[in-house]
Amino acid sequence: MDLFENYKNKHREKDPNEKKTVKKGQGFNILSSDSTDGHGGYGTGVLNLNNVSPVFIDVNEGEAFIDMGALHARSAVEKGIKFLKEKDKVPNGKPYWLVWVTTDMRNGSPAYIGVAACELTVDREIRRGYKSLPEHVNNMDKSLKGRIIVSHMDDKSKKILADYLKDFNEDMWKNSDEQLRKDLDAT
Repeated sequence: MDLFENYKNKHREKDPNEKKTVKKGQGFNILSSDSTDGHGGYGTGVLNLNNVSPVFIDVNEGEAFIDMGALHARSAVEKGIKFLKEKDKVPNGKPYWLVWVTTDMRNGSPAYIGVAACELTVDREIRRGYKSLPEHVNNMDKSLKGRIIVSHMDDKSKKILADYLKDFNEDMWKNSDEQLRKDLDAT
């Protein structure tokens, strides 16, 4: 490639009939492949969220579901809601748990490595909700680091989550740390 190609192109006379091409810059992408592939340059140290999934637990409906939009606070549950820091300002909020579930290999087999739950409530009628953003960010980080944080969940929600994780992949459930199975035992 000619080192002066850009200079020549920049300073040549423009043909009025020539179409302009817009060159797109490289955008920020946190959902990329492994950024630490050995080169040590651009992207090294970038948080890799490929192995984390946001699992919502709808306490009233008794169901669990994944919504990847939660990685950017754009899940179906969160859309159109202004979240407040005070739980008492949303007294009629529908209860949810957002559980950050991290998967990885353990002893050569896939397993649930980190599981950390965060409380949130949503009142669609007034378009308000409660969540602690620092808790959500910190628990996502703790899940990525392999921590299990579910002891503050109610028994019904623990059972919903345990059933969901088992049904999703029973082998991953069996390969997971004993602490996860013990902490989610809602008997």
